Amino acid sequence: MGVAEVVAGIVVLWLAVCTAAAAGSGRWRSEEGWGVQGEVTYDHRALVLNGTRRMLFSGEMHYPRSTPEMWPRLIAKAKEGGLDVIQTYVFWNVHEPVQGQYNFEGRYDLVKFIKEIQAQGLYVSLRIGPFIEAEWKYGGFPFWLHDVPNITFRSDNEPFKQHMQRFVTDIVSMMKHEGLYYPQGGPIITSQIENEYQMVEPAFGSSGQRYVRWAAAMAVNLQTGVPWTMCKQNDAPDPVINTCNGLICGETFVGPNSANKPALWTENWTSRYLIYGNDTKLRSPEDIAFAVALFIARKNGSYMSYYMYHGGTNFGRFSSSYVTTNYYDGAPLDEYGLIWQPTWGHLRELHTAVKQSSEPLLFGTYSNFSLGQEQEAHIFETESQCVAFLVNFDQHQISEVVFRNISLQLAPKSISILSDCKRVVFETAKVNAQHGSRTAEEVQSFSDINTWKAFKEPIPQDVSKAMYTGNQLFDHLSTTKDETDYLWYIVGYEYTPSDDGQLVLINVESRAHILHAFVNNAYVGRIHGSHDGPASIILSTNISLNEGPNNISLLSAMVGSPDSGAHMERRVFGIRKVSIQQGQEPEHLLDNELWGNQVGLFGERNHIYTQEGSKRVEWTTINNLAYSPLIWYKTTFPTPAGNDAIALNLTSMGKGEVWINGESIGRYWVSFKAPSGNPSQSLYHIPRQFLNPQDNILVLFEEMGGDPQQITVNTLSVTRVCSNVNELSAPSLQSQDNEPAVNLWCQEGKQISAIEFASYGNPVGDCTNYGSGSCHAGSSDSVVKQACLGKSGCSIPVTTDKFGGDPCPGIQKSLVVVASCG
Repeated sequence: MGVAEVVAGIVVLWLAVCTAAAAGSGRWRSEEGWGVQGEVTYDHRALVLNGTRRMLFSGEMHYPRSTPEMWPRLIAKAKEGGLDVIQTYVFWNVHEPVQGQYNFEGRYDLVKFIKEIQAQGLYVSLRIGPFIEAEWKYGGFPFWLHDVPNITFRSDNEPFKQHMQRFVTDIVSMMKHEGLYYPQGGPIITSQIENEYQMVEPAFGSSGQRYVRWAAAMAVNLQTGVPWTMCKQNDAPDPVINTCNGLICGETFVGPNSANKPALWTENWTSRYLIYGNDTKLRSPEDIAFAVALFIARKNGSYMSYYMYHGGTNFGRFSSSYVTTNYYDGAPLDEYGLIWQPTWGHLRELHTAVKQSSEPLLFGTYSNFSLGQEQEAHIFETESQCVAFLVNFDQHQISEVVFRNISLQLAPKSISILSDCKRVVFETAKVNAQHGSRTAEEVQSFSDINTWKAFKEPIPQDVSKAMYTGNQLFDHLSTTKDETDYLWYIVGYEYTPSDDGQLVLINVESRAHILHAFVNNAYVGRIHGSHDGPASIILSTNISLNEGPNNISLLSAMVGSPDSGAHMERRVFGIRKVSIQQGQEPEHLLDNELWGNQVGLFGERNHIYTQEGSKRVEWTTINNLAYSPLIWYKTTFPTPAGNDAIALNLTSMGKGEVWINGESIGRYWVSFKAPSGNPSQSLYHIPRQFLNPQDNILVLFEEMGGDPQQITVNTLSVTRVCSNVNELSAPSLQSQDNEPAVNLWCQEGKQISAIEFASYGNPVGDCTNYGSGSCHAGSSDSVVKQACLGKSGCSIPVTTDKFGGDPCPGIQKSLVVVASCG
C-alpha cells in the first residue's frame, strides 16, 4: 500500500470516530482508550497541562532545513538551552509535491522528527497552516494548487477550502494514528491553523472574514485534543487563541481577544532572514532578552517561541524570492547546528531566572507602577513568593531607582529580574555568557585545472523544437510549474538593415528575477532585480543582427517563488514585452510573434549533476571557459576527516546551484554584492550525511561566470571563546556557586588549547577588542591557565581570593579571559 493510501485510510478511520468540538471551550480532553490520559486546557494566564499552568519557552526548528542525522543534537542543545517546546511548520509542498502523492521520507519525515522531540522530553507546537510563508517557496503551497480551476487562495473559496481541509485533515489523522497528541501520551500540545492572515485579510473583504471563521471551525472540529492558535489574527474565533508574532510583542501585542485566553508569543524573531544583496543583520542577545522579559512583565506572557532557534539550510530550490540558502544563521543554534554565543547562553540564563519564579508569575497577583519617566516596575506576588521586573526604557542613560527600599542601577534599555523581589538574578543588558568565534578552515582546494571538467549548456534557438509554442509570451511559473528556475523564450527575427547602418536595440521587460539574452548563440547581456527593487527588470542593449533570419534566445530565471501576499495565484512572472528598435524608427514589438518556450536546462533535464546522469554528456577541460555564462562544472573531493561542519567557499563564483553526490545544497549568488562590498553568503553548508565515506562528486551550474579553481572545502568550528564578567554580576543560575564566575567551554570534541588573554582587574574593551587596564593582577595568566588548559571547560570565580588578593582596592574589578579551542 502506498503512502497516499495509508494517509487516506487514516482519514477515513478518524472521521469515523471524531465527535463535534465543544464550541467556545478552552478545554480539550483525551478520548477513551488512548492509554496514557492527559489534558490540555488554557485559562487567562497560561496553557494548562494536566491541571497545571506552565511557563513555556519554545524554539522554532524546521525539519526540512536540516537532516534527520542532525535532529537529535539540535533538539538536545535546545533542551540544554532551557527550551520546553519545539515549534515547527508543516510543509505542504514537500509532502504533496504531486496532487495525491505523499512524501514523508528523509528530511520530510515529520513523524520521526516529532518522535525524536518526544524522546528527549520536550513538547511540540505543530503549525499546520497550511499556508506558512516562512521564506519558503510559494509559502508552502504545492504549485499544482495554482492550476486548480476557479481557485482563490486563502479565501472563502470552495476549491481552496476543499484542498486545504483535506491536507489538514490528513496531517491531523497521521498525528492521531501515531499517538502524538498530548491526550494520547504524545508531545503535541498546540496546533496552528492559517498564518498571519490578518496581514492580507482586507484584500478579501467579507470573504476573508468568512474564511477565518471557517478555518477555525474546521480545525477545532478535527478533535485534536489540544488548543488551536492563529498568529497575528486579532479576531481569532473562540476557542482558537490569537497569538503575537514580531520583534517587540511586549509593546505591539493587543492582547488575547477573550478574557479566558493566555498571552502567547509564537514568533520572537532572533534576527532577520537574509536576502541576496543585503548584509547580515544580527539581533543582539540583550535585545532579544529585553523583549522576552517585557512580554512576560507587561502582557503576563507565559509562552514565548523564538523564530528561529535553529534556522538551517534552504536545500535545493526551496527558498522564496531572493532569500539566501542559509536561514537565520545568527539564531541561538547556527546554520550548522553550532551553538551561537553569547545568544544561546544569555537566553538560557533568562529561561532559568524566569522558571525559578514560575509560581508567582503564573499564580500571583499582578501590579505595576512607575519608577520614573521611562522606568517601571511589574510585580507578581503570592503569599509566599514574589518576582519583580524593573524596566528602564531609556536607551542611553543608567537609571538609579529605589524599589522596596532597595537602591538599584538599571542599565540603559534593560530589565532586571528580582527573585523574591529583592535579589537581582538576571539583567537583560548584562551578558555574562561566553562569546564564541566561528572560523572556517580550508581543508581542500580545487586549484588544479586538471581536476575539473566542464559542459557548456546548449542555447536553444529553434522555435519548432521548443516544448511549447504560441503567439504570446507565456507566464514563467505557469509554464515551469516551479519545477525549475529557468525558462527559455525563443523567437525568430527577420532583419533588413538600413542604408545608414543605424544601431539596433533590443528591449526586454521581465517580471522574473534575472534575464540573460543571446542573439544567434552569442551572449549579448543580462540584468537582474532585487528583493526590494521594482517588480520589472528591463534589459536594453545594442545587438548585431545578420541580414535575413536571426534567432533570439532569452533565458528567464527566478531566484525563488513568492511566499506571501494576497492572491498569489494571480501573480505573473517572466518576460512581458520584447521589442527591436532600429535607429529612430518605431520599435517593432515581438510580443505576438511565434514564440517557443523550453522549460529548464538541458543539464537539469538529463540530471547531469548525478553520477549516472553525468555520463549522458561529453565533459571537456575548462580551458577558456572560466567566467563564461551557463557552464556546468564537475570535480571530486575526499570527505574531510573529523566531525566538524563542512561548507564550500564559493566566493570566486557568480550565481547558480550546487550538488554534492546528486543532492542539491541550494542556490548560490556570490556576485550580487551587499552594500559592504561582500557577498551576502559565501559559505554553503554540506551536511556530512550528503557525503560518501571517501570520494564525492561536486557539480555546479554556473549561470553568470566564475572561477571554479578558487573554490575551497572548509570545516567550521568554534575555535575561540571569551568571557567578561564583573565582580558585581549575578552568579550564574546554571551553577551552585554564590559568586560570579567566568565559565568557558569548547564545543564537543575540543579542549582549551591556549589562553590568549587573561586579566583580573579593570581590563579595557570587550571580547573582540581587549587589553589590560590600569589595574591588573599579575597572577591572572597563571591562575586561568591552571584552571583551564587541556580541559573541555572551566570555571574561574571573579573574586580577590582566587587571584591572591586585591590588586587595586577601591576599584570595581572584572575578569576577561580569551581562550583557543582545538
